[in-house]
Amino acid sequence: MSVVTITRENFQKEVMESDKPVLLDFWAAWCGPCRMVSPIVDEIAQELDTIKVGKVNVDEEPELASEFKVMSIPMLVVMKDGKITNKTIGAQPKQAILALL
Repeated sequence: MSVVTITRENFQKEVMESDKPVLLDFWAAWCGPCRMVSPIVDEIAQELDTIKVGKVNVDEEPELASEFKVMSIPMLVVMKDGKITNKTIGAQPKQAILALL
């Protein structure tokens, strides 16, 4: 499954109403650790069809970043049935990200 760009406009449909758990990657283009995590998140999206993967650009979506109280990026959040079930901050290896799920 491909990665979905999450915006304020599609958040309800793509995340809150998702029938699968959602891995959200809060990132920014200028963030070095985000650029390290991004290909891993893309890989997970391709490998697992049991989850949905979304990316939230914190510069373009400050309301969502605020709603999730993003203080540091990259921040990965796992949501299921509209609720946060897990989250981590900072660059993580693939195994650690898979363990979140």
